[in-house]
Amino acid sequence: MDTKPFPSVPGENAVIITRVADRQWHALDDDLVVGRGHAEHRPDGRLFVSIDAWHDAAFDRLAEAMSAALPAPLYTVVDEADVELTAGWRRAGFTVRRREWEYAVPTDPRVTGLQAVLPPSGVTIVPAGQADERLLRALDRSIRDEVEATVGWRSMPAEVVPRSEGDTIVDPSAYAVAAAPDRYLGLIRVARVKRPRIGLVAVLAGEQRRGIARALLAHALGTLHRSGSAAAWTEVHESNRAASALFRGLGARPTGSNLELVR
Repeated sequence: MDTKPFPSVPGENAVIITRVADRQWHALDDDLVVGRGHAEHRPDGRLFVSIDAWHDAAFDRLAEAMSAALPAPLYTVVDEADVELTAGWRRAGFTVRRREWEYAVPTDPRVTGLQAVLPPSGVTIVPAGQADERLLRALDRSIRDEVEATVGWRSMPAEVVPRSEGDTIVDPSAYAVAAAPDRYLGLIRVARVKRPRIGLVAVLAGEQRRGIARALLAHALGTLHRSGSAAAWTEVHESNRAASALFRGLGARPTGSNLELVR
């Protein structure tokens, strides 16, 4: 266990930073825990940090201690509406790397306009949990290569960037796919940990503009609607105008934005 005192506001007790476990820190003020810091590696190998503190002095001391103890670069994600938290990370030397807009997407096909949408001729939708894992991983690699050759896969949502071994498929059962007789052409991933969340919609470049993405969304949103979910959530990188236009066309409404910061 490592401890390090940092002077806080003049006239107050010193804030003591204690490393209580691997990648976990506490800020103590007169033996009272006034802040907690945590670091974890995401599936892509990047190191993300988080701090929950009662006041700026504790936040700043935790950020200083964690930055000194951990290898750079460090990343964190904040709700852009949380001005105080964003300011704290900026004081610690973090800068904005990317912004993602969050949308609430209705599932009712009468609202989305997807009630009559079907996949194009020769294409079928394979429901989540029924995809052939070999074909799914082959599609994932092809899509990733195409994106990497253009805007770069790092522009994708943070949770779908590749893991250190280069694979982005964590839970195959979360994916529904658009299938041709001999291969898969597109995919959609929906997670249901706390609330339904569309993590990724992607179609091979040579198969785009055929309505496959809309057919995947019609399937996924319709499935959620029938299971009782009135809305799903998704994040879109601010530069991805096509995706923003697609979701807005379904009646999605922006609910906020997240910032990914890096030091």
